[in-house]
Amino acid sequence: MTIRFAVRGEYIQLDQLLKATGLCDSGGAAHAAIAEGRVKVDGTVDTRKRAKLRPGQAVAFGGEKVELVAE
Repeated sequence: MTIRFAVRGEYIQLDQLLKATGLCDSGGAAHAAIAEGRVKVDGTVDTRKRAKLRPGQAVAFGGEKVELVAE
């Protein structure tokens, strides 16, 4: 399943995106998933909890894909 997420402003941090989309229940769960290498940004594992994501990028986690679009 693909989720389209509208980015307010210039960017959203990776950990905040996982919480905002409901893919993680808490910031701690998001940090753990990222640190364990279970999150991909544009097809590559990204372990930066506060990676700045911008419209046009895609995040994959837990069988879900999130496409970032401009608001």
